Formats: sequence, C-alpha cells, structure tokens
Amino acid sequence: MTQSDSGVSAANGAPLVVLEHVDKWFGDLHVLQDINLSVARGEVVVVIGPSGSGKSTLCRTINRLETIDKGTITLDGQPLPQEGKELARLRAEVGMVFQSFNLFAHKTILENVTLGPIKVRGQKKAEAEKRGLELLDRVGIAHQSAKYPAQLSGGQQQRVAIARALAMDPKVMLFDEPTSALDPEMIKEVLDVMVDLARQGMTMVVVTHEMGFARTAADRVVFMADGAIVEEGTPEEFFTNPRSERAQDFLGKILKH
Repeated sequence: MTQSDSGVSAANGAPLVVLEHVDKWFGDLHVLQDINLSVARGEVVVVIGPSGSGKSTLCRTINRLETIDKGTITLDGQPLPQEGKELARLRAEVGMVFQSFNLFAHKTILENVTLGPIKVRGQKKAEAEKRGLELLDRVGIAHQSAKYPAQLSGGQQQRVAIARALAMDPKVMLFDEPTSALDPEMIKEVLDVMVDLARQGMTMVVVTHEMGFARTAADRVVFMADGAIVEEGTPEEFFTNPRSERAQDFLGKILKH
C-alpha cells in the first residue's frame, strides 16, 4: 500500500486495527471469546475490566505477541503475518509499552531510544539521536539522556519506554497496564505523557486500571469480563450509565474506593 493509498483509506474512514471473531484458548481456558473490535485512525480505545478478563491478552494479540486460535486481525488492511521478516516489519508499525519497562540496562537512555530506528529502520546514528532527543524532550527527560535505566525512577523509565516506542513512528501504540508497576506519585507523570499523545492524534489501545485516564483521554471505553467484550461506549455513556449488570457491578466496586 502506498502513502497515497493509505491516505485514501483514511479518508474513507477505514479502521486501522480490526479484530473479527477472535478466539484464544490457554489449554481449557477460553481467554478471548468471539472478540470483534475496530479501532479507527487517531482513536483512543481504553480497555478495562476485572483481572483475568482477557484485556492484556487482547492487547498482545494485536502485534502477535500472543497467537490466536480463530478469527482474523488486520492492521491497516493487512492481515497479521505469521512469522519471520514480515512479522518483524509489522512489529515496527506497532509500538508497545508494557507494565515492566524492558529497557536495556547496559545502554544509556538515548541508546535505548535509538536502537530500533538504527537497527530496524536503518536510520543514520546522528539522525536517530536527533530524533531520540526530541522524543525524550517530549516526554520530559531529555536532560537524562546520558544516564542508564537504573539511575532513573520507575516513572522516568516508563517515559523512556514510551519515547522508545514512538521512535519507530508506529501507526498504533499499545499500552498494557503501563502504570501498574509504578508508585502512585509516578503514575501521573506517565499518564500525562499518554494524555498528550492522545491529544496529538496517536491511535492508541490502552489496557489500564486508571479510570481517570479512561474518562479524560478515551474516545471509547471497552469493558471486558470473562474473555468477552461485554459493552463499549463513550466514557460519558459508560461511566454514567453502564448498561450491563457486570459493568455496573465492576464500577460499583472500584468507584467506591
């Protein structure tokens, strides 16, 4: 697909990520049950639900960190490749930020951010470093670029992980509970960066327990329970008038605390 073609599909409102009738089992456990979900370009979809509902598994199928047993997943109109170079190319299009920061301990912050563009995209070192510093500045830690991950707080490391994912110029960013390993005072600094990204039109799928983020940054909230999508809607609809008993029960428990 050429740039002009992708522009046409965007103009036609073709969704960027599409999951159709996706099923996945871990042994006898049916962790994803007939999942149908489309994510439009520039849309921020926040996936919430109780622990064990399949949220992280769903997120990880989008860049094939988890395989699926049935159904199809397409990214920008192309089916997810099975393996090899095509899969590596796909992963370059999909940024992923995990609970744990997964930074290379023996590389500086800037080296962590520039590694992908140099190795995978074939960028010149100087060009990658210039862009890397811009991204570190965007997430508020350019002044730490010469340090190593262990010298940074958890919140700072997670912001480096976000900059590293952005350095690949991904079409979509996946966040799998990016704040769950952080101390409370560090959570806000990471969420602020994510809210900023959302405002700038990045396509995002975010699995999180942070209801404040879901309310302020999401275009759509997807509520999962027992491996299925139970309901979805705007944050306003979902938080003020959840339709399903399961969602009412979930919100009743978490919003009281």
